[in-house]
Amino acid sequence: MSDKRDYYEVLGVSKDADETELKKAFRSLARKYHPDKNDAPDADEKFKEIQEAYAVLSDSSKRSNYDRFGHNSPGGSPFGPGGFQGFNINLDDILGGDFFSSFFGGGRQRSSRRQGHDILIRHEVDLKAILDGSSAEMDAELPILCIDCEGTGAKDGITKQCSECDGSGQVRVRQQIGPFVQDSVRACSSCDGSGRISAAKCKTCAGDGLQSESQKLRFTVPKGAQDGTRLRMRGKGQPAPKGNGDSGDLFIELVIEEHQWFERNGMDLIMSLPLGFSDLALGTNVTLPHIDDKDLVIKVPSGTNSGDTITIPARGLPSSRGVGRGDVVVLCKLHMPSKLDKSSRKSLEELRVKLSGSKDMITKIIDDANERRR
Repeated sequence: MSDKRDYYEVLGVSKDADETELKKAFRSLARKYHPDKNDAPDADEKFKEIQEAYAVLSDSSKRSNYDRFGHNSPGGSPFGPGGFQGFNINLDDILGGDFFSSFFGGGRQRSSRRQGHDILIRHEVDLKAILDGSSAEMDAELPILCIDCEGTGAKDGITKQCSECDGSGQVRVRQQIGPFVQDSVRACSSCDGSGRISAAKCKTCAGDGLQSESQKLRFTVPKGAQDGTRLRMRGKGQPAPKGNGDSGDLFIELVIEEHQWFERNGMDLIMSLPLGFSDLALGTNVTLPHIDDKDLVIKVPSGTNSGDTITIPARGLPSSRGVGRGDVVVLCKLHMPSKLDKSSRKSLEELRVKLSGSKDMITKIIDDANERRR
């Protein structure tokens, strides 16, 4: 008795399944278990099992023999002495031309028209730009179709028929993919799908069909944009080869420049504020220019410790969804001067005696620990 699984069970169909049901089941399972899409250790074996089951059940004579004898056919394997080794099949008839496109980024090329490459440009903006969501513009050198040859790459625009594709712009290719044989139609690489090649190269573009042109780009910086945000300008990329097709897209990647004292954390702006001992002990107000053109007033309360933070609400960056603003978070730090003159040193010595009191260091450490636990 064979230990193979029932073919109907493999495909998940009933014994009276017609050709349409078999194709649908095979297509679904083949997509699921194809080794290029499924990295499970047994994916390759399951994929072969699915092929074998379909190869038998889609053939009327093999199916009839299988229905009578199962896997124990009197003549042995229905595939001959070598057993099942895969089978050649017209994928357009059974699976459709797009079956392998999800695996290999290909499929049939139904048109000789091709698309130009996308272009990426980086543009630096400051925090104020993403606070306001302001308009911006920049100059960029971008490729356009050569004016002298109209993008053909040929001298004076004179071309001749491509001998590789006989002017059709397409070539037929037979490709072996695992056990399958696929016939596909692709754009001719010799003429880039145009069906025409240059009689002589254009001197202006050296046969590329492209030249550079300075262009002014205008766009809007989104409010709350993150570093690396990409803005798409459709059709502003590189023209299609020989002008035969659609231009690619232009992407503008925003680079948020560093601020002099702010660091960004999402919608919040974080900064460090160096303060003297008297400022921390007695309190003070610090006024700074801010990115929203309104002065930022930082109120430091008396008795502030180095390392304490002060939060100023709704003065940070806006949400990318356009609702509300983040906060400004200020980290207070004790600023220690690198040098002291004699007068300042003497004053500090006298102050240390007054502030130290009669408590010893151990008592001070314990008192400080208790204060933190409250």
